[in-house]
Amino acid sequence: MNKSVVEKVVDYIETHINEDLSLDKIANALNYSKFYIARIFTEQTKCTVYKYIQGRRLTLAAQKLVETDQPIVEIAYESHYDSQQAFTLAFKQLYECTPNIYRKNGVFYPKQSKIYMMSSINRYSFMCYLAGGKLTA
Repeated sequence: MNKSVVEKVVDYIETHINEDLSLDKIANALNYSKFYIARIFTEQTKCTVYKYIQGRRLTLAAQKLVETDQPIVEIAYESHYDSQQAFTLAFKQLYECTPNIYRKNGVFYPKQSKIYMMSSINRYSFMCYLAGGKLTA
């Protein structure tokens, strides 16, 4: 069975999550139009490629906050934020607390899990969720 476009995009994102990711780069790597990828991804997952990448990076950052003693500023840069302030704002929007408080609480819970496409009677169902919180552009 051939992978769907969304599965290919998700696999690419997961493999390259620590790199600079743009819609152009993903489209070029997968030989699709960026407009096609953006439309299909959003239609099938109900979230944009950008929001998915942001949610995955913040979820991985939350895991590092709990499981390591790595400075928050380093986690922010590894999560592709230009400043700790920008990271803190995005993190707080998703997790409803600052990275420092999240680390002190010491409990990791993922807000954006990897999307898995599951076939069901010749149709695709999907999983794309941000458990609680809101993301804004």
